Amino acid sequence: MVKRIFVLAFGILTSGILPGSPSAVFDKYFIDQTMRIDYYHSGNSQGELITLDRICRQGIWAGSRRNLTDPFNCGRYCIKVFDGASGQLVFSKGFDSYFGEYKTTAAAGQGLKRTYHESALIPFPRNTVRFTVEMRDRKNILRPLFSADINPKDIFINTESPAKGVKVFEIIRSGDPHEKVDVVFVAEGYTAAEEKKAEADGKRFADVLLGQEPYLSRRNLFNVSGIFKASDESGCDEPSHGIFKNTAVGATFDSLGSERYVLTEDNQSLRDIAAHVPYDTLFIMVNHKRYGGGGIYNLFSTFTTDNQWFEYLILHEFGHSFAGLGDEYYTSEVAYNEFYPAGVEPVEPNITALLDPNNLKWKQWITPGIAIPTPWEKEEFDRIDSAYQKIRREINSRIASMKRSGAPRAEVEQLEAESEKLSLENARKVDDFLRNSKFGGMTGACEGAGYASKGLFRPAVDCLMFTKGKKPFCKVCEEAVIRVIKYYAE
Repeated sequence: MVKRIFVLAFGILTSGILPGSPSAVFDKYFIDQTMRIDYYHSGNSQGELITLDRICRQGIWAGSRRNLTDPFNCGRYCIKVFDGASGQLVFSKGFDSYFGEYKTTAAAGQGLKRTYHESALIPFPRNTVRFTVEMRDRKNILRPLFSADINPKDIFINTESPAKGVKVFEIIRSGDPHEKVDVVFVAEGYTAAEEKKAEADGKRFADVLLGQEPYLSRRNLFNVSGIFKASDESGCDEPSHGIFKNTAVGATFDSLGSERYVLTEDNQSLRDIAAHVPYDTLFIMVNHKRYGGGGIYNLFSTFTTDNQWFEYLILHEFGHSFAGLGDEYYTSEVAYNEFYPAGVEPVEPNITALLDPNNLKWKQWITPGIAIPTPWEKEEFDRIDSAYQKIRREINSRIASMKRSGAPRAEVEQLEAESEKLSLENARKVDDFLRNSKFGGMTGACEGAGYASKGLFRPAVDCLMFTKGKKPFCKVCEEAVIRVIKYYAE
């Protein structure tokens, strides 16, 4: 039975919307509410499994009622929902996950199993459906990982009210959530006394996000809300600094062993708080001055609020979580091993292994006459940035050690200020270097991307997904973002 359903699924490419009746298929299979499916994702690099936790019935469906099946082919995983009676694919969505990143780490490679809590949001079905999770194999082909029949009339489906003590503030209201991109800022690490700061920060960052293309000219396609639940303490966890805080959703630096990577493993608290409003995409807005953030496709993005790179952070991390863009940098240390297997084309729209140079995935935007691969000034760039990265690692290690040992605050702050100054100086040096490249402003295939110096390529010499700073997306990244906006809002 499962095989038959999957065979049917691969032949169905659209949701079959009837002309003149955009919600006809939606109304046939769903009601205008949200089913939240919570589950545990466990394993290591050798294997993984999913077990159900609970199913919740929540507020209105935030997503499109017109576009129900995912056209992007992004993410390591994909949820698919099949009508129980006909086997027809009625909903799908690609995504990445915390576990999906964990399984590429050294610990997972050494066999250590870990468990992460995850949630899938789908429109609430009228009748029994088969819910499936697929995962990509090493050749990036989606394979079945988990499936379960879900009866929407099951007496154990949770209908309790959302978490208490939560306040919602509206920032931008452009229209019907079904026809807009619904963005939510979840305040993290703000105490009750900092509620006004949380509200002001939400408005400030909404302006940053929607102040840059391709969002600026499509501002009317976004609804933006802020959600506040007071944390007992201000800030967030910094394990390498010996600092732990009791906060609303448990955000922490040092995620997966990377000192600047900020994520949370408390998915249930995050989802319980976010359930107060309809949302397509989540920001965790972390009340902290230290540089840090993260973004996982169709999961959430995080950013710290009060450092000099706040504009870059929110825009870069949103590129990951909203549009599935990959990191284009490769000189910084990360926790991953073989994040992109050699000889396999990545699914991210802005990274390629260039296995077929004549059919580059972004060939429609290639600058006429440009060489593929593009012989940009890589050797000199590597010399400049690698030297800085070495100094940065040494300073960050010293700061962490000083904090753990209880060094005088003034000495720590002096070293932190030196680190910030060096970061700004290097960014300006890199910007000047790349701005003077003979390939500046062109679209080609520049080697160095996806944490790999060799074998992976990005579309342009520079881009918001490559280096820090206030700068635009390259053409390829911008078009990828536009496609997702249209999916939700047109």
